[in-house]
Amino acid sequence: MARRPFRRTLILASVTLGTALAAAGGWKYARASAPLSGPIIIISIDTLRADHLPAYGYRKVKTPAIDQLASNGVVFERAYSHTPQTLPAHAALLAGRLPFETGVRNDVGARVKPGERLLPQLLRERGYSTAAVVSTSLLRKDTGISQGFDFFDDEMPPNPGEPAAKGGHRDGSRSEEIAEHWLDSAGTSRTFLFLHLNEPHKPYAPPERFSQYSPYDGEIAYADEIVGRLIHYLKTHQLYDRSTIVLLSDHGEGLGDHGEQEHGLFVYDEAIRVPLIVKQESNVGAGRRVPDLVQHVDMVPTILDLVKAPAPDTLRGRSLKPLLEGTGRLQERPIYSEALYARYHFGWSELTALTDGRYQYISAPREELYDLTRDPDQRENLAAPDLNAQSEVARERVKTRETFSSELDRLAGDSRSEPRAPGALAADPKDKSEILERYRSALALVADRKWFDAIALFQRVLRDEPGATTVWNELADAARLLNRYDVALDAYRHIIELEPAGPNGYLGAAEVLLKERRLGEARTRALEATVFSLNEDARPRGAAHALLARIALAQRDVEGARKQADLAQQADPALPMAAFVDARILYDQGRFEEALPAFEQAVAAAGKPGATPIPGLHFYAGDTLMRLNRHSDAEVEFAGELRLFPQDVRARAALATLYHEGGQAAAADTAITDMLQAVPTPESYTAAARLLQSFGKPREAQAVRAEARRAFTDSRPRATTTH
Repeated sequence: MARRPFRRTLILASVTLGTALAAAGGWKYARASAPLSGPIIIISIDTLRADHLPAYGYRKVKTPAIDQLASNGVVFERAYSHTPQTLPAHAALLAGRLPFETGVRNDVGARVKPGERLLPQLLRERGYSTAAVVSTSLLRKDTGISQGFDFFDDEMPPNPGEPAAKGGHRDGSRSEEIAEHWLDSAGTSRTFLFLHLNEPHKPYAPPERFSQYSPYDGEIAYADEIVGRLIHYLKTHQLYDRSTIVLLSDHGEGLGDHGEQEHGLFVYDEAIRVPLIVKQESNVGAGRRVPDLVQHVDMVPTILDLVKAPAPDTLRGRSLKPLLEGTGRLQERPIYSEALYARYHFGWSELTALTDGRYQYISAPREELYDLTRDPDQRENLAAPDLNAQSEVARERVKTRETFSSELDRLAGDSRSEPRAPGALAADPKDKSEILERYRSALALVADRKWFDAIALFQRVLRDEPGATTVWNELADAARLLNRYDVALDAYRHIIELEPAGPNGYLGAAEVLLKERRLGEARTRALEATVFSLNEDARPRGAAHALLARIALAQRDVEGARKQADLAQQADPALPMAAFVDARILYDQGRFEEALPAFEQAVAAAGKPGATPIPGLHFYAGDTLMRLNRHSDAEVEFAGELRLFPQDVRARAALATLYHEGGQAAAADTAITDMLQAVPTPESYTAAARLLQSFGKPREAQAVRAEARRAFTDSRPRATTTH
């Protein structure tokens, strides 16, 4: 009898436990199947190889924050990008469509089409507040990648070592800080945040505290630290458990594996296989690892599925929700990737690829086929000619290659690249990687301000690749920094010969000729740029007319300057050229009181979102204010010029003069030192010597002249660029 109560207690306990477990299971299912209630965050870590993370088996760096996301989330072991370039990869990621569908296939000159319905727009329509904070100018607003975001921060610090047009990047910690501020101000947990970190993109420069790692891995460790700060913020604001966090990369990095140190040229695994970790709300699926093949374009349908939103029928990818929840599998599909960098920049062949669960096929002048199971490092090309072509193995390889080739043609069709001239043969990038590395070494020399060496290396590249307009442009930029206008004009002549219907060569040549005061020739070249800018993007035509207006001002042609300013503004309404020219005419006449309101009008117009910057606008406004003894206001304008055009020596010299006239001798000296450090060119040294002489410092002026002679006297024989 004594055992009956014990048995009843045991049964009741079992029922209670079972009910609790069922409730817990039901809660977990409900949590997994309910629409998301917390923030959705995508963290894109630029140039991050999956196989350099501990979450993917790597042991040479520590990434505790990413490890935490992996343990709290689902790790996709085989995720792929569609291109090894930043802007095209992110366009595909946020559009859910492949590069040949978005039309964004290059980092330079490409733009997301107006009206493209990106993920932030689709989420905003579901009541989400949307924000993006990016760390590279490759993702700046005017690329169109900002469409659909309520808040988009792309403000990069000035990079004096490069022309302003080339943009720059910023420290990821600053981007993360801005992201925190936005989350604080959002006023709702229904938020979508896209945070882009530029680490570990080259040049690799991790903080000293990560010096125990290789430079690339050190940058990964630093990126992980930044991710850790965001996780800490989310936890302290009780948002981490409620958040859906997607961590991924746009593409990988070559690191020399197939002859490429960086990325863009090839489509091997090191370039297109990326990490993908999804930490779901309430950590659903924590610790699961998914071996299925997935891709960037799957992210839009996945997130829309998680928020219970309908997916547009134009999407290329599929929802990964069954894989996230462990409730099913997806039918395997081959993944498309492309690399058009070689085509656009050097005229070599493009590369397109299909990757399935076992093989990768690469369409190239010499086709490639790799068995990723047996040969994960992709060293044995199975598409290479087989001496025993009648063997069973050889026939199987041929069949596999033909199947992939046919599927690639069906998928991409004729959209893989623009048609070539009849009979034109393009070089295989596999045969050209050494030339590309030489070119990139020259770019590194430019960044290190070793311009003589850079020019010589660019010229060496051009002897091998005389048709590479990209290299001619870089040569021209480097030559202009050294006042080697003869070399720059020769480079622009080649660009015009190679691209006679494009505006860049004409505009570049006109700028140099204006600098040399060869005004008639400058006007001729700029006029040619207006003729060859008649395409859907009117901004080059606007730039050409703006340049013609500046040339007319130099010629004292008032009516011509006004006419060209009006034409510039008609072509590019975001370019407030008319007000600037009116102000310049008054300025040139010495009528500074009358010029100031016109400059202020132009400055106000140029400060509006989307406005096209005008070189010299803030400088002339500042100089006008200085002449009117409004020194503090003048300082603001000079700083504004340097924010937009950090290489402007006039604005830097004007700041030094302003400080000197205001009795701030130390600030004036610092401004001169900053000028020589930020823009160490012949022009800046000449300006520094002149300033020091006028400040009553002849000894310091002489020292600057001597340093300039040492820095800018090239004793080597002059290399020719004429072919």
